[in-house]
Amino acid sequence: MTRHATPHPRLPAAAVLMLAILGFAGTNAGAQDKFTVTVTNDLATARPAETIVIPFKEVRARIPGVLLDCVAVRDAKGSIIPAQVTNFTPEARPVLGDDLVWQHDFAPGEKTAVFTIERTAKPVPPFEPKTFARYVPERLDDFAFENDVIAHRMYGPALDTAAAGKSRMISSGIDVWIKSVRYPVINRWYLKGHDAYHVNSGEGIDMYDVGTDRGDGGTGIWDGALIHTSHNYATWRVLANGPIRTVFELEYKAWDAAGVKVTETKRFTIDAGRNLHQVDSTFTFADRDALTVAVGLSKPQRNATHTFASDAKTGWIANWITYNRPPKKNTAPGASLGEGSIGTAALLPAGATAGLAEDKGNNYILVQAAPGKPVRYYIGACWSKDDTGRFPAPAAWEAYLADFALRLGHPLAVTFSPAE
Repeated sequence: MTRHATPHPRLPAAAVLMLAILGFAGTNAGAQDKFTVTVTNDLATARPAETIVIPFKEVRARIPGVLLDCVAVRDAKGSIIPAQVTNFTPEARPVLGDDLVWQHDFAPGEKTAVFTIERTAKPVPPFEPKTFARYVPERLDDFAFENDVIAHRMYGPALDTAAAGKSRMISSGIDVWIKSVRYPVINRWYLKGHDAYHVNSGEGIDMYDVGTDRGDGGTGIWDGALIHTSHNYATWRVLANGPIRTVFELEYKAWDAAGVKVTETKRFTIDAGRNLHQVDSTFTFADRDALTVAVGLSKPQRNATHTFASDAKTGWIANWITYNRPPKKNTAPGASLGEGSIGTAALLPAGATAGLAEDKGNNYILVQAAPGKPVRYYIGACWSKDDTGRFPAPAAWEAYLADFALRLGHPLAVTFSPAE
């Protein structure tokens, strides 16, 4: 039997050129498929859950053509570790990505950690999620967020409508949901309904009172005597959800702050393993060079006592709230009936504090804000009965804040090999 070769159709010149380029890239791929990152720590103390962030443009510069989902991070032992690529503008072309993010636990005295960044032939499967945020339309436009140690929620426009009934409220405060488990609970708790998560079924509980106060780190404009606060958030935008980091924004419409019209956009950055979250608030206003922003912590209004602590030099305030009311009954197997104590805190970078203040419902740490320039601060909470056992008393919470501030003042240093 005679076989005849089938002639190939003529390829356009551009296609021939592209094949040649791809073939050339393939022959040189080995030299462009990985590089090393050395992270240096100048503290002698332990630094658990340190988030390492490198701009993705640095990855693209060393691994040309790398795809966002085809990049892996290996530790010094060669094991692939959880990592995440953020891309805040996914509709942009070309797709560039923002950051490559992973974490490392620095042991006491550990000065350096070395990682390998490499291209993978196939997409890297997703890692276990430890951070999460979402809009909750089924609960009057709540916006909820969490990591593996603590959860929060904020209040949306539907809560200030007749549909909210007796729950109707105007509040830009931040609620705290305390967890005794490391897995995500937001979807599970909302599925059970509002009343159910006010009882501890063994995963945690919503027992923190916010109302119209600032809760755990809500903001307002301080005029020297009074706080002027916004309504509920107006719009939301999730920028990243992942195993290491969640990023989202909430916008607040203009409100009157002692005769000044002010708007605010909050950008939250939630990292795994941390009880404090980074917030960047951008305020817009006219005819002023600056306004005084108050970051507040609610004082308990009922069935609880609290102690207040502060360190103006380091830049933090903290409340330790002990609940006196008897726990609600719960017959679920393994349910914990003791409520314990909640610690809340707000922290500013070194040198940013403009003073402390308080009113009937809140303690405040103050910071100056220029129009259109982000103000960075950190807010968060802990529970004396969480699964870590790290916060049995106020002293432990205050030590955590002092250590967090110390770490902020000693950022990790990152170098690449090859350097370019």
